[in-house]
Amino acid sequence: QVQLVESGGGLVQAGGSLRLSCAASGRTFSSYVMGWFRQAPGKEREFVAAISWSGGSTYYLNAVKGRFTISRDNAKNTVYLQMNSLKPEDTAVYYCATRIFYSRDYRDYDYWGQGTQVTVSS
Repeated sequence: QVQLVESGGGLVQAGGSLRLSCAASGRTFSSYVMGWFRQAPGKEREFVAAISWSGGSTYYLNAVKGRFTISRDNAKNTVYLQMNSLKPEDTAVYYCATRIFYSRDYRDYDYWGQGTQVTVSS
């Protein structure tokens, strides 16, 4: 079993920044892919970013490339999502998730956090 707890969400103006954190416990964090997903009201959950177990490979949704950066600290069992130049369309509940192999499909992920709300005002 694994537990994931997100933090760092909030209300920010367009063009601002937020850093989300996801603390993991319960299994060997460093061996697994970590992903960030988001879900806006009335929309399907979508892939935002993922990072390999070593941190050597990262993957992004095209709409966030150049604005968001995913990173991880295996010593702290934590993954981060630095979000810059935020836009109103980034407004959503953001979730972290984990699985063994990389995937952009949320249905492939085994464990999820409770989510953290990000609201970007125009």
